[in-house]
Amino acid sequence: MLDIAIEDDRWQDAGLEALAERATAVTLAHQGLDAEACEISLLACDDDRIAVLNAEFRDKPTPTNVLSWPAQELAPERPGGEPDRPEPDFMGELAVGDIAISYDTCAREAQAAGKPMDDHVTHLIVHGVLHLLGYDHIRDADATVMEALEVEILGKMGINNPYIE
Repeated sequence: MLDIAIEDDRWQDAGLEALAERATAVTLAHQGLDAEACEISLLACDDDRIAVLNAEFRDKPTPTNVLSWPAQELAPERPGGEPDRPEPDFMGELAVGDIAISYDTCAREAQAAGKPMDDHVTHLIVHGVLHLLGYDHIRDADATVMEALEVEILGKMGINNPYIE
């Protein structure tokens, strides 16, 4: 289940709902999870709002493209390791977490990279969902694993490797 809160109307015109549903479903399925059993919230906002969130939760008072808040701590202990699998609650529901995405930064980055906005937004949602599932890119070994997964998942959706210039 994907709960989308759209604070910036430009996301409506960008077709975010369809992009997010597809990116989320493909990412969860790739990780062996049933999208129907998972709960993810997505906040579609602008740079002003995401800067406030970035300041509040990461102590970085600047806009960013995507933020994520996992519902469970799943990160692997050793670099390059597999995260733990998320566990359902006593009702059998699987709270995965929350994501925020900024229209302004996404549009700016897509234009600067010469990529279609749809492809870039899809990539960032895949990226955010993988963060919710315990993947990260702080350590080099973890970044290698996460980027390879992103490339595989995006490839399934017909989107080129975003890490190739």
